[in-house]
Amino acid sequence: MTNVNGATGGADETDAPRVTDAAQVTQVTRETIETEAGPARVTWHRAGTPRLVLAVSHGAGGGVEARDLQALAEVLPGHDVAVALVEQPWRVAGKKVAPAPKTLDAGWRGVWPALVAPGLPVIAGGRSAGARVACRTATELGAHAVLALGFPLHPPGRPERSRAGELLGAGAPTLVVQGGNDPFGRPEEFPDGGYELLEVPYADHGFAVPKRAPVTQEQALETVTAGVVRWAGSLM
Repeated sequence: MTNVNGATGGADETDAPRVTDAAQVTQVTRETIETEAGPARVTWHRAGTPRLVLAVSHGAGGGVEARDLQALAEVLPGHDVAVALVEQPWRVAGKKVAPAPKTLDAGWRGVWPALVAPGLPVIAGGRSAGARVACRTATELGAHAVLALGFPLHPPGRPERSRAGELLGAGAPTLVVQGGNDPFGRPEEFPDGGYELLEVPYADHGFAVPKRAPVTQEQALETVTAGVVRWAGSLM
């Protein structure tokens, strides 16, 4: 493990282009894809000249509106990485509780053909429960790499219930981005292994930082995006 401490299948729907800076326009499109677990939804944030795809799904307690997922979708297309935000079927159906892991994996598998359709290497990613899905299925699906955002190493207060095996078994280059105060696993709790770990100082499981922290929320998210940009660049 390398520790890096942060210094700071259906009809498409097309949104109006979203301007991220003076030189970058990101085209956003959505598609609904039928899977074994029900219809899933993919929101594409296209890059002008993509060299990679980052496909990333949400956790069990929220959706693709999560601050880190939105920040990555905003920044990465400007660095030749198309971003696909994947909404699992249970979220598309409006359910409040995530299903069992095997159902989450089935939904992810069903979306995968659409993710590889552009013919580019695909980074399988997710936050929290989505990170576990990406790790569990990476080898099977042939993922180019894995991005684990807020990997839930264990339930809060239950370090004996470790999920390290899923992370260590990903079988692809892996970056873990972890909040320094994440109750699901602080960076120092992670075992040694063939992956890189980026700490977001003072951040919790959702990369929120307290108002009293010596870094701002914007700086915390910049640590996430800058670290992922650097790592993705090393994969090209």
